[in-house]
Amino acid sequence: MNMEDGDKAFDKRLGTGAYKTVYKAYDVDQGIDVAWNAIDIGALPHGEKARIIQEVELLKKLEHKNIINFYGSWFAKEKNQVVFITEIMTAGSLKSYIKRVHFVKWKIIKRWCLQILEGLHYLHSQHPPVIHRDLKCDNIFINGNTGDLRIGDLGLSTQMAVEKPRAQSVLGTPEFMAPELYDENYDEKVDIYAFGMCVLEMVTKDVPYSECHNPAQIYKKVMAGIRPQGLARIKSNAAKEFIELCLSRGDGHVDVTATYLMGHPFLQASSDDDQMVE
Repeated sequence: MNMEDGDKAFDKRLGTGAYKTVYKAYDVDQGIDVAWNAIDIGALPHGEKARIIQEVELLKKLEHKNIINFYGSWFAKEKNQVVFITEIMTAGSLKSYIKRVHFVKWKIIKRWCLQILEGLHYLHSQHPPVIHRDLKCDNIFINGNTGDLRIGDLGLSTQMAVEKPRAQSVLGTPEFMAPELYDENYDEKVDIYAFGMCVLEMVTKDVPYSECHNPAQIYKKVMAGIRPQGLARIKSNAAKEFIELCLSRGDGHVDVTATYLMGHPFLQASSDDDQMVE
C-alpha cells in the first residue's frame, strides 16, 4: 500500500499516548479505512529515533491472523514524526469492549486468551524473537461481529539481538510492566507477564493496580512482588492460578511460554464454560 499525505483523509482521533497519536483515516487510493499512527520523535528519549525507525521496518514483515495488519511507514521530516499505517478494527479495543458488555462467559475469556497467546507465540517465534513490550487490553483489538482478536500497537516492539539475547530500554505501561522491564534487562517473558495482567483485566473489568494513585506506587508494589488487589476478587481458583502462573512465569521451575500456556488446563473445555464470569 502506498500511503502519502495526499492519499488519505483524516476522520477522527482514536487515541493519544505519551509518544503517539492515532487517527482514523481513509485511504483514497485503496478505498478503505485505516489507522494512521504518528509517533512524535521529539518526545522520545534521546537516541530512540533510529531504533524506532528500525523497529517499524521490522513490523512490515509480520503477518498473522492475530496481529494487526501493517501497511507501511515513513518518516515525516517536517513534523519530526514516524508515521505507520495499520488496519483498523472498528469494534475498538478489548478494553472498551469488555466495558460495554455486561456479561461474559468463561468460554469467551478462554477464546480471547487463546487468540492472544497465538499472536504472542508468532511474535516470540521470530528469529530473533519480537517482544511487544506494551501488551494490554488497550492494545488488543476486536472484531465485534466475529469475536476475532488482533494484537496491535506494535510501535514499541523490539527485536532481541542475536549476539545479546536480552533487550534494553524502558517503555511501556506501568500496570502491565514486569519487574525486569524497569531494570532494562529482559526477554520475551515480559509479554507473558503483561498477558497475565490482561487476563486479570478481562475477568475483573478493572485495570491492574487500580488501587494505586500514581506510577510510583505501582512501581513499589511490582518491585516488592505485591500482586494487584483485583486478583483476590476472582472467585475461580483455576483462573486465579492461571494468572499467577503468568505473573510468576513459573519462577524458573517451568518454561512458561505462550505455547505452554495454550496447553494449560484452565484454557481447556470444562463444565463452567457456559457460566458467567462473576
